[in-house]
Amino acid sequence: MIRQFKDYLFILLKGIAMGAADVVPGVSGGTIAFISGIYEELIESIDNLSLDVFKIWKKHGFKTAWKTINGSFLLALFSGIAISILSLAKLIKWLLHNEPILLWSFFFGLVLASILYIGKQIKYWTPNIFIAIILTSILSYFITLAEPFASPDSPIYLLFCGFIAIIAMILPGVSGAFILLILGAYETAINTVNNLIEGITTGNWDILKEALLNFFMLGIGAIIGLKVFSKVLNWMFKHHKNLTLAILTGFMIGSLNKIWPWKNVLKTRINSEGLEVTALDESILPSAYDGEPNILFAIIFVVIGFATILILESLGSKKEKL
Repeated sequence: MIRQFKDYLFILLKGIAMGAADVVPGVSGGTIAFISGIYEELIESIDNLSLDVFKIWKKHGFKTAWKTINGSFLLALFSGIAISILSLAKLIKWLLHNEPILLWSFFFGLVLASILYIGKQIKYWTPNIFIAIILTSILSYFITLAEPFASPDSPIYLLFCGFIAIIAMILPGVSGAFILLILGAYETAINTVNNLIEGITTGNWDILKEALLNFFMLGIGAIIGLKVFSKVLNWMFKHHKNLTLAILTGFMIGSLNKIWPWKNVLKTRINSEGLEVTALDESILPSAYDGEPNILFAIIFVVIGFATILILESLGSKKEKL
């Protein structure tokens, strides 16, 4: 396929859309890739990434190796993803600290609609499908009640989180940010990006050093997970699609507890910046919330989040008809 500069510009813009989706729990970068028509090319390009490329480089030159891995496509796409994540991380951090109820309400609406979006793709409703949804819903719910097995600031834990969260790049409908949220590392990941920017712009080596370590561990985990998960998940999606969709649906149903906007803090911890942050909490009714519950605005933002997924689904349906 011969592409012109404008083609790569459009791929960059699609990467920006994917990056925006990956920052927000409930929206999948894989879904955006699917809707924008680059999903299959992305998966194939990822599968072509291996150490064999160095052998091709040595034998046939850099240009041949670059074409083998579809390098220009991946460079444009991942540049867009990086631009988007770096741009939105600061906004997300501000909202987490200043408007948590409205932010989590928006996320709640996103995930609620994503459940319907994924569930609608199940074609055959057998007893096994219902059992899979029920069991994974229960399992996911109890995961949201558990305290992370290590501090989200721990480099090894971040490696594990990157390894698991990269699933979002493989299957449409699964959000990497959402998985980070379940694992308790979402805010740490957002802070890592912000600290990376701050460290570079201010020349603060202490902040930059820690941010680079966290970023490196998340990245290494993601790269390893990408190679491990890509073939397995694609095989499951092609050969056991209904069961895979049922598992994803149940997982997201049970995890709604994690993003319920009104929380009561049960346990705190001191993060790497010396600040006291939540380590464990529980969902409560708005009437029991210690503060202004903002119920009306919360409902509005749930509706906005829900509508966002419906719009994306509508765009995807139009794409399939073309």
